[in-house]
Amino acid sequence: MIFYIMGKSASGKDSLYKKLLASDLGLNRVAIYTTRPKRDGEQEGMEYHFVDKKFLDDNKDKIIETRVYHTVFGEWYYATLDDGKIKNDANYVVIGTLESYNSIKKYYGKDSIFPIYLEVSNDVRKQRALDRENMQKVPKIDEMERRFKADEIDFSEENIRNAEIEKRYVNDDFDKCFEEVVNDIKKISNG
Repeated sequence: MIFYIMGKSASGKDSLYKKLLASDLGLNRVAIYTTRPKRDGEQEGMEYHFVDKKFLDDNKDKIIETRVYHTVFGEWYYATLDDGKIKNDANYVVIGTLESYNSIKKYYGKDSIFPIYLEVSNDVRKQRALDRENMQKVPKIDEMERRFKADEIDFSEENIRNAEIEKRYVNDDFDKCFEEVVNDIKKISNG
């Protein structure tokens, strides 16, 4: 089973991803590929595989889905590759977007993927995003604002409905959200 974490910017996806991997659930890491620069504190292969555009071009026959964001710093590509790391007999956790979730669901099948859609109030998200950017050596406030605007379109109610996502995990209280996600993963894994 692929447990697929998604949500708007600063909804807590990276924190949930890391804590799930550190838990005793036996989840395997699936890092997608990106051409965006590494943020302070990120590690190669943990959140993402940091590559250049040439790498994606050279591996286009393995690409399940790809998307490009026209940021204030140029084009940033994100892609999920069938790189042989996902096997049928294990459980995985991955972070992505609603668009990539739909592509992965189509590629592996609806019964092979479980959505973990994180929802956080806009005020909390904005404060988290500002705090995160202010911790960077070079804060990218303009890019943060662009992502927030894009999220309103990407995660519209219509798009969430079309993706057939029924459950939302409210992440205003991380520990409570984590416990709810873990309980659902255990039910599905044992089910």
